[in-house]
Amino acid sequence: MKIIGYIIQKEFKQIFRNKVMLPLIFIMPLIQLIILSNAATFEVKNIKFSYIDQDKTSFSRALIDKFEASTYFNVITDFSSSKIANSAMLKGEVDVILEIPQYFERDLLKDKKTDLSVIINAIDGAAAGVENVYIIQIVQSFNKNAQTNLMQPSDLKNMPKSILSIPSFWYNKTLNYKTFMVPGILVLLVTMITLFLSGMNIVREKEIGTLEQMNVTPIKKHQFIIGKLFPFWVLGMLLLTVGLIIARVLFNVPMVGSPVLMYVYTSIYILVILGMGLFISNFTDTQQQAMFIAWFFVVIFILMSGLFTPIESMPQWAQHLTVFNPIKFYVEVMRMVMLKGSSFTDILPQFGKTFLYAIVMNGLAVWSYKKTS
Repeated sequence: MKIIGYIIQKEFKQIFRNKVMLPLIFIMPLIQLIILSNAATFEVKNIKFSYIDQDKTSFSRALIDKFEASTYFNVITDFSSSKIANSAMLKGEVDVILEIPQYFERDLLKDKKTDLSVIINAIDGAAAGVENVYIIQIVQSFNKNAQTNLMQPSDLKNMPKSILSIPSFWYNKTLNYKTFMVPGILVLLVTMITLFLSGMNIVREKEIGTLEQMNVTPIKKHQFIIGKLFPFWVLGMLLLTVGLIIARVLFNVPMVGSPVLMYVYTSIYILVILGMGLFISNFTDTQQQAMFIAWFFVVIFILMSGLFTPIESMPQWAQHLTVFNPIKFYVEVMRMVMLKGSSFTDILPQFGKTFLYAIVMNGLAVWSYKKTS
């Protein structure tokens, strides 16, 4: 134990001695948490809206007023022709073009129906789909009001009663997207910092030649590995603590579940990441190589973790691959415990898989580590 303690002491001194590394470890991740939590959102707002009003009646004006009153649309301008409007969309000046045809009001009054033309910039298919839903809701609301105004008193008596639905939003009552994203981004930062530091630290020892000196000492393999990786385990837990404080104070993310349960799971999860870092370092000779390989796997794990896109929306083969993704389990556990108040029984499947992952990864890392005595 004394030997391990000496190695841990040496590692902490080496970490805090590096003035360039300290901001990268403590300050940069917190800045990233603040920035990414505000920037990484799928909410579609400030849609650049334009229209072509060929009718210029009270009905067409009422429809345009509904878009102006919406918090999602930013009415930029009106165009005199489709050609000018299409040119503006080609330049990226507008996202939506609503064309109200001539005789819009007359057709509503006479035939009780009419047509509208809506052009949406669909380069971003997901955003275009959301924009289309917003437009349909506004048009349906306008249509309902117009039908009521056009009905005769006798028609109103025979009008069927509408069905009123009252939704109940669980776990995120305000529908705040930051409540969903902050736990996931915190997982991302804990993963990246611990993986990169653990992988690059041992490779750095190779580059400066101290690893060969350590290999010829009586220090046993497990003592060396524990001593090298334990400081980064502590840093990962510390980063989680600061991140949870920021999530609560700055973003007001609820913490319904047990913080102890989050720390217990995180302690196992970090062992998985440290094992991956050590495993990568065993097959690389430079810090650049270790960084590149670590980044390659991290990007794949992040994109297939459900952090940004639902796993259920992925192809079937991709869903099967997520079974081997430890970041997926951590994202699920953080959101379940923080937002739902899940207990240990609820996260037992993720806990068991992560624990098994930790044994396998650290076993492979220790087995592949070559020590000459």
